Amino acid sequence: MSYPMTIPSVPASAQRWRRAFPGELDQARTARRFATALLAGCPLLDEMLLAVDELVVNSLRHTKSGQPGGAFTVEITRWDGAVAVAVSDQGAPSEPVVADAPDDAESGRGLLTVSLLASGWGWFGNDRSRTVTALFSAFPGEAA
Repeated sequence: MSYPMTIPSVPASAQRWRRAFPGELDQARTARRFATALLAGCPLLDEMLLAVDELVVNSLRHTKSGQPGGAFTVEITRWDGAVAVAVSDQGAPSEPVVADAPDDAESGRGLLTVSLLASGWGWFGNDRSRTVTALFSAFPGEAA
């Protein structure tokens, strides 16, 4: 199953980085640092870092990646005018959905936040492995 998102053709010249992390909550900060080093100078850096954080935390809270011995992977793909931020986890029986959490809720707005910041988002996978991706397009005339 997947959430519909049109993914542009990624050119062969795209820069792509991938790093695996232990499935521990403190690794969200490490994943943000990883993304910061790769995306420095991007016009939407703050939005992309927030998306990395939300996707990682969702992975740790809602999938097997957050269980003892779990792991997740962050992949950053950067090409002219766009950046894709993807988090792959160890899957869960439920599907990632945009939830409308009450204003006083302490959590539950992660994918809503991502959907508002990114040009698009989507996912694919099952109860064994899942990848959630947020796509960011730069403003016309700017490189991501």
